[in-house]
Formats: sequence, structure tokens, C-alpha cells
Amino acid sequence: MHNVSKSQAIIQGKCPQCREGKIFEHPLSKVNKFNVMHKHCPKCGLRYEREPGFFFGAMYISYAFSVALFIACGLATYVIGNNPEAWVYVVVVLVAVFLTFPISYRYSRILMIHLFSGVKYRPGAMSEVTSGND
Repeated sequence: MHNVSKSQAIIQGKCPQCREGKIFEHPLSKVNKFNVMHKHCPKCGLRYEREPGFFFGAMYISYAFSVALFIACGLATYVIGNNPEAWVYVVVVLVAVFLTFPISYRYSRILMIHLFSGVKYRPGAMSEVTSGND
């Protein structure tokens, strides 16, 4: 077993408790299943949804990502396009949002569980729930 930092666990989408189990079932490249999460950590058995509706809070994180993306795309369009017509801004922002939605969705949930769940890192935490019971 090797120690993984909190930032590495967030970037890699790992469990906040053991930092080994994956939070999402499929890789990001599987576009039609980018949103499928494990209910429990496959390594330590931690239940990811801490309480009913826990991940509704991730919408605020996703909103912050979207605002940052809108601003960045708007500024880039302004600079690169020499202040083009309004429809160009709309198209650029919509394409950027469409392309980055799976990443925004995942990382808003990953950050939510890592930063706001109250789960502490416990190296070597193995579960009584590794049998796959929900």
C-alpha cells in the first residue's frame, strides 16, 4: 500500500477514506456512462452518498466551474476574435460547456465528497461491506 495525497486522490477520483477505491465505475472516456458512481467504495466499503440528497450540494461547485468557464471562454473569444458578434460568444460558450460537462459533473461530485462529507483519511481502511451489499 502506498500513501496517496488528498490532491492526488481528488485528481484520480479516489475514495476520501482509503484513497484507493474509485468513486466512478467507468473511465471518463466511456461517454455514455460517465455519471455512474459506485454506491460504496470497492476497497473500503465507504458509502459515498453520506445522506439522501448529499450530492445536491455538488451543483454549487458545478455552477462555480461553469461561471469560470463562461468567463474564460468570453475573454478568450474577445481577445482571439477581436470582439466578434454576440452569436460567436454564445456558440463558443455552448460548445465549451457541452465538451466539459462530463468533467465538471465528476469533479463537482469528487470535490463534494472530499471537502464536505466529513470523511477522514484512514490508511488501510478495509470494510465489513466489501461483499457488495447496498
